[in-house]
Amino acid sequence: MHPELIEIPFVNLTVKGYGLMMVVGFLAAVTLIRYLSRSFTKDPQHITNAALYSLIAGVVGARVFFVVHYFDSFRDDLLGVFAIWKGGLELLGGVLMAVAVILLYIRYHKLPLRHYLDVLAVGLMLALVFGRIGCFLNGCCYGKPTDLPWGVRFPYGSFACHSQVQSDPERGRTEPHLHLPPDYFGYFDEDGDYQPGLKPWESLTAQQQGQVTSGPYRCLPVHPTQLYTSASAAVLCLILYLFWRRAQNAERTGKYPFATKPGSVFSLMFIFYGTMRFLMELVRDDNPFEIGRLTISQLIGMALVILGAVLIAFFAVARPEKLASENSKPVKSRK
Repeated sequence: MHPELIEIPFVNLTVKGYGLMMVVGFLAAVTLIRYLSRSFTKDPQHITNAALYSLIAGVVGARVFFVVHYFDSFRDDLLGVFAIWKGGLELLGGVLMAVAVILLYIRYHKLPLRHYLDVLAVGLMLALVFGRIGCFLNGCCYGKPTDLPWGVRFPYGSFACHSQVQSDPERGRTEPHLHLPPDYFGYFDEDGDYQPGLKPWESLTAQQQGQVTSGPYRCLPVHPTQLYTSASAAVLCLILYLFWRRAQNAERTGKYPFATKPGSVFSLMFIFYGTMRFLMELVRDDNPFEIGRLTISQLIGMALVILGAVLIAFFAVARPEKLASENSKPVKSRK
């Protein structure tokens, strides 16, 4: 767990592991999308422009989802909503907002919508590979305790640690996973106000620090769900790429088997990702239950699967999208 990778001298700013991985994922996705889009456009500037807009939208969307999800933490500090440098982003919100902005951009410039969406689907899965590695570095999106040999122990004070040492009624857990003695709780913050929560690391005695580092009170090993998702996204990226290649061959021959017309790869992304996210929530331990024992991410996953099925059925009967010779609005190239 490395939420802060390096500190920039003299300005007291740090490079966040999550933010860095988001940037790496963004650049990797843009590079891949530009490469794949060569099959239907000679102007890669559209990809760059749409990517920059989607990056801004993605950060805003990720922050909005986080604030809505954990709004109780901001009730007494509404200005904290804008303190994005302190962390607090939800990848799903960023992806949804970024996709919405890209759709608007494509529609405005009258680009071949379904062709762009297909390559976008492949690129989004590649971005997710790096994004979830960022979640692992940040310690968020953690899994349930496990005895499996690859279980990961996060340090004292991490998100997983805070979750394990207290009950969680929103997940139907009346008892904590890890029972800490009372003297590990309760401290005075910088303003002199008493806080009943888990003591900061520096407030622990040397003996207590040893107990939570290598003793009986260290954080329980959990499923590395962030790495599960990253690996799953890499597999989905490859699968979607193979479907895209299949669709390209169908377009060249003019014969379209099922799930080969333009837009089909984008539709499959919803089905594959929605299924993956639903299953991943079964081993995650952070999101509260919303309806029964379903989390908001599982509900969204189910909706994505349904949406993907509807879209792929629609594209199966729709006419193939015709590629005009650069009939979009011109984009000024930078000199």
